[in-house]
Amino acid sequence: MARIIAVTNQKGGVGKTTTCVNLAASLAAMKRRVLLIDLDPQGNATTGCGLIKEELDTSVFDVLIGTHGVKEVMKPVMEDTIESGKYWVLPANGDLTGAEVVLLDLPSKETRLRAGLYEVDNEFDFILLDCPPALNMLTVNALSAAQGVLIPVQCEYYALEGLTALLQTIDRITHSLNPSLAVEGILRTMYDPRPSLTHDVSSQLHKHFGDKVYDTVIPRNIRLAEAPSYGLPVLHYEKQSRGAIAYLALAGEFIRKSGQ
Repeated sequence: MARIIAVTNQKGGVGKTTTCVNLAASLAAMKRRVLLIDLDPQGNATTGCGLIKEELDTSVFDVLIGTHGVKEVMKPVMEDTIESGKYWVLPANGDLTGAEVVLLDLPSKETRLRAGLYEVDNEFDFILLDCPPALNMLTVNALSAAQGVLIPVQCEYYALEGLTALLQTIDRITHSLNPSLAVEGILRTMYDPRPSLTHDVSSQLHKHFGDKVYDTVIPRNIRLAEAPSYGLPVLHYEKQSRGAIAYLALAGEFIRKSGQ
């Protein structure tokens, strides 16, 4: 049975998509079966995996409205070296922009994704959900389908304020739609150890979340920033870079904590 993880933060620019793409590639390199689902209308996870949004005939939108199954829509992503591993992407394109309006008129609108994932539940070890930076029907569908929430956090002044709002959202979803939902982990991204503020925010995270805070931190890294423009995870773009090494370390810690 797959462990379904929503990667989300209502604050934008904290590295959600970067984390989804690179964690998926790193888990695949460790021989785990991975499906990455792009739920952001911008489709950055889709392009970051080398798919061209404009050329897609179907997308995650079709799964949400029930016209296609996951197996019909998902696409393989594979680097030309066996060690890099293969994973799958359920892509997004411009159609997802209108999903909010369409879903409002459909039955069970909050759990459409959960229903769609039943057919592949036993075919993957991990399913990662890349959420939009907003509490909308797409995010609600992700949180309704997931067992865990991975929260990327940039160690800056407003980080904790945004985190409080997200935790309130998770609590509401837990009580109303998905009682098995829990925080999987807190990931510090774009980490620069030099400012004192970084250490202050890290201390606050450890104080409030304890061992939910991953030991691995994702540094600011130029190769990590360049990789999406080539349609590649950083592991496939420059595997010796600090960014690639950090995400491999995160994948190892992620597997140990999840027991898979």
